[in-house]
Amino acid sequence: MINNIRIQLVQNAASILRSPVHLLPKFVQKKALLDGMKMVFHEALEDGDFEFLEGKWLKVEIRDMNLCWYVSYEDDKLVVADNIKDEDVSFSGNLNDLVLIAGRKEDPDTLFFQRRLSIEGDTELGLEVKNLMDSVDLEQLPKALQILLHQLADFVHKGMQAPNAHKEVVNAYSN
Repeated sequence: MINNIRIQLVQNAASILRSPVHLLPKFVQKKALLDGMKMVFHEALEDGDFEFLEGKWLKVEIRDMNLCWYVSYEDDKLVVADNIKDEDVSFSGNLNDLVLIAGRKEDPDTLFFQRRLSIEGDTELGLEVKNLMDSVDLEQLPKALQILLHQLADFVHKGMQAPNAHKEVVNAYSN
């Protein structure tokens, strides 16, 4: 029963979260994204590891939530925009897959080859972004965030790995 609830939550996470997130004003979304990125990439920002993104734009899209942001690096800080004319590279995936990547339950390369993660545009720039994401030391994050990220990724991973997940849910509701 609990596993069926987990499966349902994981399968429907994007549709459950889509409306509340879209109700947030864009400036709140941007601030939350920027604050989160500053926390996660604190060390990389201090070391100037984002210089490769200066004058270039990275599109980050969560497809199943219809969310999209553009990220760049200007004057030694990250910048987030709602819309730009042309991005240099684009990363897009579904919510659950991006959670799995963030929690290190799935490798971005694996998801890319399974066509669950899309990287389009400037290949070299995309590789630099991917390598920067891979270099994040999750141990440097605040302990509470580490635990939350690990538990969320574990929850999603188990919900997606359940054998015949869809069949179990259908059977549970049809009995």
